[in-house]
Order: sequence, then C-alpha cells, then structure tokens
Amino acid sequence: MSVSSRDGRVHLVPLFAGLALSCSGVWMPADAAVGEDATDPRDVPVAPKKVSGKTAHSKGTHAHDETIPGTDTSPGSTHVVVTGSRMNILHESVGLARMPHDVMHTPQSINVVPQLLMEQQNVKSLDEALRNVPGITASVGEGEGGMSGDQFLIRGFQAQNDIYENGLRDFGVYSRDSFNYDHVSVIKGPSSEVFGNGTTGGAINIVTKTPHAGSSYQANFSGGSAQYYRGTLDINQQINETTAARLTAMGNENNVNGRDYIYSHRWGIAPSITFGLNKKISYTVEYFHQNDNRIPDYGVSVVTKPGSSVGKPITEYGVSRKNWYGTTFDQDDTSTDMLSGRLTAKVAPWITLYNDTRGGIYHRYYSASQSTCGTACTEDFFSGDAAAATTTRNGGLGGPNPYRQSDWSFQDVFSATAEVNTGKIHHEIISGFDIEHVEDHRKSYVYNQTRTGTSLLNPSATVAGLQRLNCNQAPQNLANLPDGVGKKCYKDGAATDIGFFLSDRVQLVKWFSINAGFRLDHWYSSYAATGGVSSTPDTHINQSQTTVNPNVSLMYTPNDDLMVYFNWAESTTPTSLYVTNSNTPYQTNSHYAPERSRLYEIGAKYNAFQGRMGFTAALFRLEKNNSTITDPSTGDVSASSDKQRNQGLELSASGNITRNWSVIGTYAFYDSRTTGSLTAADVGKRIQYVPKNSATLWTTYTIGRDTEHNVTFGGGITWRERVWLDAANTARVPANVTFDAMVSHTIGKHWRLAMNGYNLANRLNYSNLFTNRVTPSIGRSFLFNVAASY
Repeated sequence: MSVSSRDGRVHLVPLFAGLALSCSGVWMPADAAVGEDATDPRDVPVAPKKVSGKTAHSKGTHAHDETIPGTDTSPGSTHVVVTGSRMNILHESVGLARMPHDVMHTPQSINVVPQLLMEQQNVKSLDEALRNVPGITASVGEGEGGMSGDQFLIRGFQAQNDIYENGLRDFGVYSRDSFNYDHVSVIKGPSSEVFGNGTTGGAINIVTKTPHAGSSYQANFSGGSAQYYRGTLDINQQINETTAARLTAMGNENNVNGRDYIYSHRWGIAPSITFGLNKKISYTVEYFHQNDNRIPDYGVSVVTKPGSSVGKPITEYGVSRKNWYGTTFDQDDTSTDMLSGRLTAKVAPWITLYNDTRGGIYHRYYSASQSTCGTACTEDFFSGDAAAATTTRNGGLGGPNPYRQSDWSFQDVFSATAEVNTGKIHHEIISGFDIEHVEDHRKSYVYNQTRTGTSLLNPSATVAGLQRLNCNQAPQNLANLPDGVGKKCYKDGAATDIGFFLSDRVQLVKWFSINAGFRLDHWYSSYAATGGVSSTPDTHINQSQTTVNPNVSLMYTPNDDLMVYFNWAESTTPTSLYVTNSNTPYQTNSHYAPERSRLYEIGAKYNAFQGRMGFTAALFRLEKNNSTITDPSTGDVSASSDKQRNQGLELSASGNITRNWSVIGTYAFYDSRTTGSLTAADVGKRIQYVPKNSATLWTTYTIGRDTEHNVTFGGGITWRERVWLDAANTARVPANVTFDAMVSHTIGKHWRLAMNGYNLANRLNYSNLFTNRVTPSIGRSFLFNVAASY
C-alpha cells in the first residue's frame, strides 16, 4: 500500500501484485490453500494506519481503493506496508456506512465473529456464531402468538428486535442460517444514535457475502451425528471489469442430538450482483430466501423441590434430557424473502453518498405446546411416585394457540459522509435519514378440546381426538388476551419510524478526537384485535411519540496501534414498535412508556505484533429505566417501572501468536442489579439471565504448514456462570461449560477435510432460557466436513 500527499487528499493504492480477494473479504495470496491453512498472517494487508495525522481506515466489507482527505500519491511518497491476521477482530469492518471505521477505530465495545472462526467451528446458524460472544444468552418467547425463532439478550437485555443485516433491520421471526455470512458484529451498549429505537444491550449486525473481483468457486458438504446432512455452495463470477455476481446456497436436514422429536429441514439461496465494481459509483443488489420447517422446542420445566427455596430445571433431578412434551400438531414453518439494494457513490474526493434499501416478506405458521410441571406434578415427582407425575401443555390463559403470520416490511437509509477541514481541525460528518415501516397480520386457530397432559417421565406426542379448527368454529377456545382484550381471532399491527441522524467526528490534534451526534425519531404504531367472541368489543390502539438519542465519544490515539476512548450514549425502546415479535405489542394499561437506557464506557484497543494480535478492554455502566417485562405464561411484553443497572468489565484477545498458532478469547464480568421496583423485594437482586462471569476461548495450531502432511488441531471452551431466571431470584439454571474440538487436513491447494466435535464432555447444558423453563443444549456430537475451493 502506498500513502502520499498532494492536493490535501488521501489515496490508498494496492501494490500487492498477484493477490486475489478471498471469499472472507480479506486479501490473500491467489495461490493460497483452502481453509484455515490458506493464509500466512504476515501476508494479509489490512487497512488501519495513521499517515500525516489522519487515520486511513477500511470502510467496506472488502479491501479496495480508498480516497480519504489528508494525503496522496505524489512522487517520493512514503510506502507503508501494514500486516495483520484474519483472526484479529480489530481489522474487521462493522459493516454499515453509519459506522464507517473498523473495530479498532470505533469507540465502543464490539465483538466480531470472523469468517475464519466460523469456518473452523463449522458454524451453521446465527445462534452458533454468537456462542463466541460473552454476555449473549438466548431466550424463548412463549404464549399464544408469542415469539420463537432467534432472540437474544445482550448484557442481559432483550435484543430480539436488534438483529440487522448490513445495517438494515431484519424484522423476521425465524431461525437464521449462516450460509451467507461473511462475519457477524455485536455492537455492545445503547446505539440508538446509529440504529434508531432499540439496542438497549446492543445490536447484532450480520455482514453478508457480496460479489468481489476475480472468480472463485466453493462447495461444502457436512454429515454426522443425529442424521445431520448439510451442503453449501459459494460461487463468485466476475463478468467484466466492473461487474461481478455471486451465488450462495444451502440445504440442511438435521435432528438434535440429545433431544427427541426435534428437527430442522431448511434450504436457502442468496444471489447478488455488483455493478461498478471498484468504481466511484457502485450498486449491489441482493436477494435472500430461506425456508425452514422445524419443530419448536419449549424445553423442560423449572421446579422447586420441597424444602428448597430455589427452583432448578427438572432435568437436574434425573428426568431425561431427551424428553420433549409437545404434540404431533407442533410445527414452526417459515418462509423469508428479502430484496436489498446498496448504493455507494463517491461524488467528490471529500464526500461519499450511501443509500441502502430493503423490502421483506415473511410468512410463518406456528404451533407449539407449553409444558408445565405444576404443583401436583412436582409433589408426585418428589414424593416417590414419579411415574404418576403429569405435565400440562396448554400454557396460561388457555394458550398457546396455533397461528398464521404474514408480514411485510420496508426500510430505506440514506447517509452522506463528508470529510472537511476547518483550519487545522479535521471533521468527518455523517448525516442522513432512515424510514422503516412494518405490518403484521395474524390469524389464530383453535383446538377442538383441551390438550391433555402427558407423563413427565415418558411423554407421548399423541393426543387422542385432537383436531385443529378455524377460530370461528370454536371462538370460546381462543386464548384470553390481557387487559380486557378478550378472545380474538385476528391481530393486526403496523409501525412506522422516521429518523434523522447527524454526527461529527472532530480531530482536534492528531492524537485526540471527539465524536458527537444525535438521532431524532418519530414513530407511530397501531394495533387491532378483532373477531372471535362477540361479547367482547374489538380493540383498536394507536400510539405516536418523538424521541431524541444522543451519543458522545472521546478518543485518545497516541500512536498508530492504540486507542483509548470514553463513550456516553442513550437509547429508547418502545415496546409497541416491534409488532412482528409479540402477540400484543403493547398493553392498554402500560401508558406506552418506552424503555430508556444510558451507557458510560471507557475502553482501550491495541494492535500488537504488526497487527497479528488485537487486544481490547472495556469498563462500562449501563442503566435502564422503565424496563420491559415478559409474562411467563403468555409471552406478552409490557412496560414496568423497574430500574436496572449492569456494570462490568469485558476483555478480548484475537489473532495469531505465531504463524501457525491462532487464538481468539473473550471474558466478561457483570455486576447487575435491580435498583428500583414497585416490588420492593426485587430491589438489589441480580438481573435475570445475566451471568456474573462468562468466557470463550478458541485456538488452533497447524503442523506441517505448506506441506502435504499438514494437520491443524483446534479446540475451545465456552463457559457461562449460573444465572437467575426471574427478577425475584428464586429460580436459576446451572453453569454452562462446553468443550469443542476440530482437526483438519488440506489436500493440495483446493481440498480440505475436517472433523468437528461438539460438547465432548456430553455435559447437560441449557441454551434457551425463560422464567419457568429452559431448553437442554445439544449432546455430544460429531460432524465431518469436506470442502473444495477453486
């Protein structure tokens, strides 16, 4: 890379002849081998370096020519070569124009799951990818019309509405496959100034695979435990000098080792094309489709043993982890379609325009059974008559009922990035607007009779005589919605959010910068519950509100490889805005008060060993007012008066210790408390789902690199300390400890064989958590993989 100055502009000129762009979006030798053996970390040029007081950063998913005010390419200029590692997360882009800098130069705690790590672990879903991020737990929404699919908590706070793809919100309620992922970023803490409403604990941004220069062809096949079969394709074809197309596709069938009846049958396809490749004006069109037919898993009940004050999962007392308490009617069938367009236009050396647009259509049929081991069941089980213990599976208020959901959404984000000087002070100004609209339409179904319970020890999925009916055939069998809404057939919701954002990153001197910005949002939402029992009037509710969310950051950069920062930010989360995720998106007695959060964070990021290793540390305090609560019986979300606080420390290290030895590790310590509540006994208690300690570690070592006898060994541990499941701290789930491993061998330049082992200790862990139930995680399993790349 050469960096030089002329006319006050920066030009980054690639000088690496014979290099090709890999599918992971980083530069690597064209003749590199397949898989994790492919890249010598000393061969990977990366972007971040300071020249003449300005910072040159990677601004896109892929390395490319960049023009930034400050330096240029005049004769005699200084040539700076920057080296790095595919595992060093500080080199990754966040993946959206509104946060244009790489992780190293973004003043916020950010965890990245890089593509190389996903390849080594043979990651197959968003859930599996996020197991590498401390402070993220999965929860299960329940109830009549409640939410399943992907939903996560970040730092203990709900983030099911905060999943983004290339910076645009993904409104769908489905389990996301990872076949089209380049990398996944988790931006910790309130970020409403960037993303709009939400992001109390943070945001999850998926960066997808898009067309690149050169042609490449990849195919993968995996097979293993629990009848797991999976195939993926990744084809990139450069059509001409300025146009390239890419196609990724997936087919997947699997059961779940350690759980009876649970399976997923899914397929997906994601074609994309880029016009204006490596030009000042480019446009990328992406289409995504995923079909998934799976069995929903509501897990096992949490019970309190007589004489004990703390509830635990029933499986901790000897009930088989394989037991599933659903019926033959249970099904989660989703179809997701999204069409996106991304425009980048460098209209002048100092200004770049971006416009990102997406339309989405989501269809879903959902039917699940909510098993509960109540008082009678618990007494039978612990009294010595365990064979007589029977669980119910109707849930609270007569639900859950099956339903059919049809949604559509639209979002457009326009932004401009301008780099200007006022005297000796450099400004990076980002401004734009964001328009999003989503509509949700649901039809409820009913059963002709109450679903009978089943044996706790030997459950049966068959319910004699059970039939599914249209809601108008037996409206009295509908679930009773709260707040006097009653038993209704149809639930319709719509929400619109219009936002304007502005920020200015001011470089006062070459070692100190200030970033300040805000976002103004006006949102409107409506909800209607109609049909069903005629004695209860139809319900129509609407709400509108205007919110402002600021952000201020201070950045101290004494040299090219160190940044120390302070970040203060706020966020707003209205429960009524996310109509696709809740049966009743807001309650009539909640006064519509949105959740408000505030973050104070100080941190440091350091690049070591010529960019091969990256280290981060962050101390934070996150305060939340009017926190949302979820009813354990219905899954409905409403506002509360609770005040909560989470503060702690997060650490990470990633990269290559030596040429053959890579590592990525994280640790988080959280001190979380309820600081105010109408329930006085809850004050001072730990926040539900928030572990005090959690950590991840993954490392690989290659023997015989660049020889025909090469072997790469790898393994790691994921640990999450026990957590409380309720605000009163009366039920908890034990610690999670998972040991995984892999071994791989590269044959020539094009073939790779690998074997992965998961939960090698076959430990009884728990993944999805909720107030009164948890889902046992996958048991010991193995997966074989063969990959070809040309």
